[in-house]
Amino acid sequence: MKTFEARLKPLMIAGLDGEAQAWRAFLQLLRPALHAYFNRRQFQGDADVEDLVQDALLAIHAKRETWRRADPVTSWCFTIARYKLIDHLRKSGRAKLVPLVDDHVLLNDGVEDGAVRQDLAKLLEATPPRQRRLIEDVKLSGYSLAEAGERLGMTEGAAKVSLHRAMKTLMKRVADREH
Repeated sequence: MKTFEARLKPLMIAGLDGEAQAWRAFLQLLRPALHAYFNRRQFQGDADVEDLVQDALLAIHAKRETWRRADPVTSWCFTIARYKLIDHLRKSGRAKLVPLVDDHVLLNDGVEDGAVRQDLAKLLEATPPRQRRLIEDVKLSGYSLAEAGERLGMTEGAAKVSLHRAMKTLMKRVADREH
């Protein structure tokens, strides 16, 4: 079975090369994935979800020339979708936190997995190496605090304090980006 990325990318490339039928097929294939993405964020009704799907599809259509062919198309699309979601929540006045990282997405390969990993990688780039390693070991790889601390030559207590500070800093960065 082909991955979602493997099905979308050739259609995107063909669409960019002027094949209208391929572009329509790309948008039709992407539509249910966007619907699922927005629906998982548990909106009150389908109207919000449908509006968001349409907004995202229009933005993807309008910005398609900005996509770089070497990059994953799913990451690019779901980054646009995420920003449309944030814009929608701001405009509607809803104070809902849109998590940068959904645990189930990191554990299971979802269609927006690439976008989430890309955002996470950008956040972690600015994190000091020891703290980044702790986050990766404990939060992403499943090591215990004792194991992660040992790998870095730290006590479990020191690892716990360092990880707490790192997570607090990351959450502040996320909040700053979204305001």
